[in-house]
Amino acid sequence: MGISVSVLVFTCISIIGVSGVFLITGLTGMFSLGQASFMAVGAYTSGLLVVRFGFPFPLAAVVGVGAGVLAGLVVGIPTVRLRRDYVALVTFGFGEAIIAILNNLTQITGGAMGLVGIPPVTTLPFVGISAMLSLFIVWNFKFSRFGRQCIAVRTDELAARSMGIHADGIKLLVFLLAAGFSAYAGVLYGFYTTYVDPGLFNWTRSAEWIIMVFFGGLGSVSGAVLSAILLGTLPEVLRFASEWRILLYCIIVLAIINYRPKGLLGEREIFLSFGKGLRKGGGKP
Repeated sequence: MGISVSVLVFTCISIIGVSGVFLITGLTGMFSLGQASFMAVGAYTSGLLVVRFGFPFPLAAVVGVGAGVLAGLVVGIPTVRLRRDYVALVTFGFGEAIIAILNNLTQITGGAMGLVGIPPVTTLPFVGISAMLSLFIVWNFKFSRFGRQCIAVRTDELAARSMGIHADGIKLLVFLLAAGFSAYAGVLYGFYTTYVDPGLFNWTRSAEWIIMVFFGGLGSVSGAVLSAILLGTLPEVLRFASEWRILLYCIIVLAIINYRPKGLLGEREIFLSFGKGLRKGGGKP
C-alpha cells in the first residue's frame, strides 16, 4: 500500500522536530517535555501574523521561529542549571502553561476552537528540503567542537566543567537550537493543515519525539532519522489492520527497546559506516 503525501509531509516535520530533540537528549543528556510548546509558539505566531495582519509567509515564518527561540531563552536560562529530571518537570510545566494561555486568549488565538484560515503554503518538496537542511545542521553540529562538548557534558558534567567546558552555556545553546527546530516544525505544520488548536501541541507529542530518539539510538543522527521515518509511516502501513495497528505498533516498539536497549543504531552512523566500507573496499586490488 502506498504512503500518502500527507504522511510523508508529517514524517518530514517529525524529522525536523526530532533533530532538535536529538541535540537536547541524544547529545547533551537533558530531557525536555516541552518541545511541542515551542512548536505551538511557532505555529500560532506565524499563523496569526498571516491571518490577522497579512504578513507574507517568509517573514511570518522567520518571526515564528524567532518567537520560539525567544521562548526557549526565557525557559532555558533558569532551566539549564537544574538537574536532568528537573529539566523535564520545568519544560512539562511550561508546555501546559502555553496550552492554557492559548485556550484562554479566545479573541486572539480562537481558544479551544483553534486558529483557522491559515493558507496552505507547505508542500512536500519544501518540507523535504527543510528536513534535509535540518539534518545537515545537526550532523555538522554533532561533529563540531560544540558537539564534542555536549557529549562530554552528557557523559560526566562535573568532569566536563573541570576541563573548562562552560556546561551551562553549551546546554543553553542546544536548548535554543532545539526550540528553533521545534518552532520551525510548527510553522510548517500550521501552513500544511491550515488549522491549529492547542490540543495538537500537548506533552505527548514531545514524548513521541523522545521515543523516536531512543528508538533510533541516543548517539546517532542516522538512527533518529530512521526512527522518525519508521515510526512516522508505520501506523499508515498498518492501516490495513486498523483495529490492531496501535497494538502492533506498541509491540514493535517494545521489542526494539527490550532487544536493542541502545536503539537501532546506538552510537553508529549509517553514512560513516558506509564510507568506511568504501574505503576498505577501495584498498583491495
